[in-house]
Amino acid sequence: MTAPETLSRAGEDLSPSPEVKAATSAFLHEFNAFATEVSTKLQAQEDRMTKLSAKMTHAAHRPMLAAEAFEAPHQKAFDAYLRSGDDVALRGLALEGKALSTAVAVDGGVLISPQAAESIRQILVSTASLRSIASVVAVENASLDILIDRGELGAGWATETAGATETATGVLEKINIPLHELAAQPKASQRLLDDAAFDVEAWLAGRIAERFARAESAAFVTGNGVDKPRGILSYATVPNGTWTWGNIGYVPTGAAGALTTIDPIVDLVYALGAQYRPRACFVMNSRTTGVLRKLKDADGRFLWSDGLTAGEPARLMGYRVLICEDMPDIAGNAMAIAFGDFTAGYTIAERPDLRVLRDPYSAKPHVLFYATKRVGGGVIDFAAIKLLRFAAS
Repeated sequence: MTAPETLSRAGEDLSPSPEVKAATSAFLHEFNAFATEVSTKLQAQEDRMTKLSAKMTHAAHRPMLAAEAFEAPHQKAFDAYLRSGDDVALRGLALEGKALSTAVAVDGGVLISPQAAESIRQILVSTASLRSIASVVAVENASLDILIDRGELGAGWATETAGATETATGVLEKINIPLHELAAQPKASQRLLDDAAFDVEAWLAGRIAERFARAESAAFVTGNGVDKPRGILSYATVPNGTWTWGNIGYVPTGAAGALTTIDPIVDLVYALGAQYRPRACFVMNSRTTGVLRKLKDADGRFLWSDGLTAGEPARLMGYRVLICEDMPDIAGNAMAIAFGDFTAGYTIAERPDLRVLRDPYSAKPHVLFYATKRVGGGVIDFAAIKLLRFAAS
């Protein structure tokens, strides 16, 4: 290339084309607009956080007495009713429709506040009764009706050309669990109720739950179904080899009022259907537990094992053990141990509302609190529960 040609090329115009300039300008304009929008939003967010922080700081330094103004209206009204019997605020809330779970009953009394009701429910679930392992259903009616398919659906093999054959159908059975009224009546002195520092709502919830738990636990085990739930031991029992629907099968220990080997425990476990064993649980009282803790297998190893971590239940042959003091002691012909899937086998039906009536007259100078709830229970799957009978046969 000659020198003049080199100079000519060096003098060419190498600036961007108009199209490139226009595209670059549009991009820069859009980017600046985007950056401005982001900056505006960030500034607005920072302003909101600053205002929120100021409000929280102000609330933290507010005197404790001012906190009363922020209590839920129904909770304040319920507290006033418990302390002095003043139900004017509760009636006003009921008329205004503000209290969904606190209302004045026509026959006297009010529904317990949601906080107290939840506290009672947690205590009942944590107690050593069948409630902690059974199925619990909330209902709004006077009873719970359950349809159980206790038959085996037929099945068969089909071929490409042969006609289909009719198979067996299931057997539907209706089980009715009526609800019964459970009551508790704790009392407190009026002087104690007048003490502003006394948490009357928490006290009432604890006393109600304590009494409800004792009554429920006994009914779920031995209740006869008359004005109370029907317990697992109130149903007819038959040897497991001749078990039929409507009865609860049992396995004998081989000795009246005694358990000398582990064989009956093994037989009890495998008397239960395989579909129920993954969620199965032993139920017995403390005295029976003391007998079983001493049992060993042929190699001298204890059958009983305690939980390795806090809160983990003890286990017998690998299955959970519920210590329920309402189960009978070991005695001749006693059904002292139950084993089964109680979630499938036993259902507790209850209304979610709890009612309390304040009575300052019947036990002066004390004030009685008559609390009621409606609850029922019954076996819904007779194949899911087995019993160990301490008898020769």
